[in-house]
Amino acid sequence: MLPELDGPEFVTSTDGTSIAYWSGGTGPPLLLVHGAMSDHQRWRITGLLAPHRTVCAMDRRGRGRSGDAVDWSLDREVDDVVAVIDAIAAREDHAVDVLGHSLGGLLSLRAAAVTPHVHRLVLYEPAINEAAQPADLLDRMRQALAGGRPADVVEMMMREVVGMPEHEVAALQSLPSWPSRVATAHTLPREMGVALTWDPAEGGRVTAPTLLILGSDSPRFVHDATGLVERALPDSRVVVLEGQQHVADQLIPDEFARVVLEFLQR
Repeated sequence: MLPELDGPEFVTSTDGTSIAYWSGGTGPPLLLVHGAMSDHQRWRITGLLAPHRTVCAMDRRGRGRSGDAVDWSLDREVDDVVAVIDAIAAREDHAVDVLGHSLGGLLSLRAAAVTPHVHRLVLYEPAINEAAQPADLLDRMRQALAGGRPADVVEMMMREVVGMPEHEVAALQSLPSWPSRVATAHTLPREMGVALTWDPAEGGRVTAPTLLILGSDSPRFVHDATGLVERALPDSRVVVLEGQQHVADQLIPDEFARVVLEFLQR
């Protein structure tokens, strides 16, 4: 749980879906956008960021206190992020820093090309993968859900899609946020069933200075995706976290928060 954040507050997205977010701290606003296998409770860095930023953490649609809709798409999720950014900017009378992780990073990147209210952008291994997941993996996920085994779905995602080593899987299972991860398992097949694409031509519309965070030990496709984004954006830099992969914010939260704050405070 996140005792330092208050809420939820609700924003209505373009299709009428209610999107929840929590906030707390002091200073310019910073929105945290989680990826798959999680909701706003995933973050271990909020207490480290809150003395320097008004931290806002959203639940993406279908998770936690946010609503959902039958017609799901990545475009609708981008609309959700834009709606939350614009609402926070209006409330705080200040452009919003945005930190997105994995699929949340891809959504944040696309949102930054739409709304003018992004001040600085931090993307931790944005999930760009041109191919949808194999049908057998999606079938096994659906079978596990039908069989009442949502934790198995999350573990499939971690091991077979993200490529997490066993010590990282075990570390996440030991954290208080694990039950909330399992509760989001029903959203994974729909996300994994589409190609997670991004057009580099959109990069020119992202005017916010951007920090890309990359784990040195992450799979090659993650390095390739980070390089694609770096080359496309007019103002970007990469920081590599040695010995880390896709969940450094969970495993080394102090170091991760330091890297984020150093960039935001430049």
